[in-house]
Amino acid sequence: MTAEPAENLDLSALERLLAQQDEPQLSPAEFKAVFRRHPAGVAVVALAHEGRPVGFTATSVISVSAAPPLLAFSLAATSSSWPAVSAAETLAISFLADHQDDVSARFATSGIDRFADGGWTALPTGEPVVDGALSWLRGRVVQRTPVGDSYLVSLRALASSLADTAARADRSPLVYQDRTYHRLGDDTVL
Repeated sequence: MTAEPAENLDLSALERLLAQQDEPQLSPAEFKAVFRRHPAGVAVVALAHEGRPVGFTATSVISVSAAPPLLAFSLAATSSSWPAVSAAETLAISFLADHQDDVSARFATSGIDRFADGGWTALPTGEPVVDGALSWLRGRVVQRTPVGDSYLVSLRALASSLADTAARADRSPLVYQDRTYHRLGDDTVL
């Protein structure tokens, strides 16, 4: 599967929806306030671009389909990582463990070398993965869809750390909600 250029996508329904500007809508601040209350898993999306690693923190990673195995994430068009993602064929997503809030903060910081402090390993195919993450997926970009001021990047999962995750069964995922990191534990089970 190859990435389909955005200009070839049928976005007529989305374009009609966005054209309905006379309808009342939430302000960006109200929209963000709603999603601050929605907990999300934390991941680092990383790739090799022009001989160097590029990566960023994402709380927008979603499962799309199990057969075929598809996932997606969103990225602002203004992100410093967008030029690399726009050219990428493959990338890796590391799902962070609850002790990796410092890793998440580092990969969310602009203007620094996010890989300088180490804590990552390049896969044989070149994509960086975060050491100690709960798990990772390597995927091939199948589509980049412009949506609002962002892009929805869809991937076909090619490989995972599933064989290694049994050793990490005692860890819980890093969760982000209301601008604060959280961990899930036995005491949070309903």
